[in-house]
Amino acid sequence: MAVVLSKDLKPTDIKHRFSFPSGSLQYVDFAGEFSADLRVKDSSGEVRVIRCRKRARDYAKPELSKGWRKYVTDYELRVGDRAVLLAEEDHRLGSQFRMEAKRRIILLGQEVWGDLPRAN
Repeated sequence: MAVVLSKDLKPTDIKHRFSFPSGSLQYVDFAGEFSADLRVKDSSGEVRVIRCRKRARDYAKPELSKGWRKYVTDYELRVGDRAVLLAEEDHRLGSQFRMEAKRRIILLGQEVWGDLPRAN
């Protein structure tokens, strides 16, 4: 599995859409379009369709839009949590990616990132 992106969430990521660095675009097949529907398996094993869009201008800043807010709600994500998108072909489920939600915790005086289970 290759890490496509790992980002600590900001208010805009939680409330509207999840923007991420354009260097991660190499993993998304847009087929000449400005958006692509990604089949993403979450940590509970559910396959979700999340739309990835990019700008049509010189700087193709990508973002996850349709389907992203449902993921935020289902995992009760908040500012400061981390979203990790991994490239993972699961032919059985037909998914292209795996999404993990993480929260910072202090364990025995050390900062670690714990996996968030689906809340809803």
